[in-house]
Amino acid sequence: MTTNKLVSPFVKWVGGKRQLLKVILQELPNDLRRLTFHEPFIGGGAVFFHLQPRHGSINDANPELINTYEMIKNDVDGLIQNLKSHKNEADYFYEIRALDREVKFANLSKIERASRLIFLNKTCFNGLYRVNNSGEFNSPFGRYENPNIVNEPVLRAVSNYLNANDIQITHLDYADALQKISKNSFVYFDPPYHPVSESSSFTGYVAGGWGEKEQEGLRNVCNQLHAKGVKFLLSNSSTPLIHSLYKDYKINRVKATRSINSIGTKRGNVDEVLIKNYD
Repeated sequence: MTTNKLVSPFVKWVGGKRQLLKVILQELPNDLRRLTFHEPFIGGGAVFFHLQPRHGSINDANPELINTYEMIKNDVDGLIQNLKSHKNEADYFYEIRALDREVKFANLSKIERASRLIFLNKTCFNGLYRVNNSGEFNSPFGRYENPNIVNEPVLRAVSNYLNANDIQITHLDYADALQKISKNSFVYFDPPYHPVSESSSFTGYVAGGWGEKEQEGLRNVCNQLHAKGVKFLLSNSSTPLIHSLYKDYKINRVKATRSINSIGTKRGNVDEVLIKNYD
């Protein structure tokens, strides 16, 4: 099936799967093209955009991210126009960053919110999308000389793809997003990873974060999908907890290169796992 290479992630997202794509593609089911594709933790969407399914759904717990997907689909012209108004300056960056700490944030239009997310993502330090426990964006200014704030060809290609295909976009709890899917479905899970150590946890995609209880809840959802006959592939960190939770499934340990970390010495090769319930 022919795909458009311009249909690609429009934001840099922590834990993005671009550099693991080759390995992930090898683990996909052979009958993928006849299955409806679902990705309940869409993030930057590297796997989704590479596959470009004709039918499926994408979901995320981050309301600002899902709003951005919706605006790219519904009003890409307005989004591009608004993106052109931003300035790559520190004072301006912190002014825009601070909006979610102010009452007037609720009065921003959906286009303004989507434009803000892309601008902050393109200009913040190391592309590290991070919010505090109050849900406020808190990554510092990146001081890049010429960030690609307005990637118009990609935004238009993504918009055309989303409008030409049957893709549902939702902002729900991941379990709710999967509640009504049919047996003829495939689910790719890329959840918040279980930390490899107490000091390495990154839970800043949305306010709150994930712990062992949430990982166990995800495993339970996988068990339910398996009992229903739904195929799934799941990415996570290679930790004793994850290996224990998914001991009844096929686990493939892979090496991933992580270039986004607030601590420079912790970037580099790390062990991750790909877990699936099919041959």
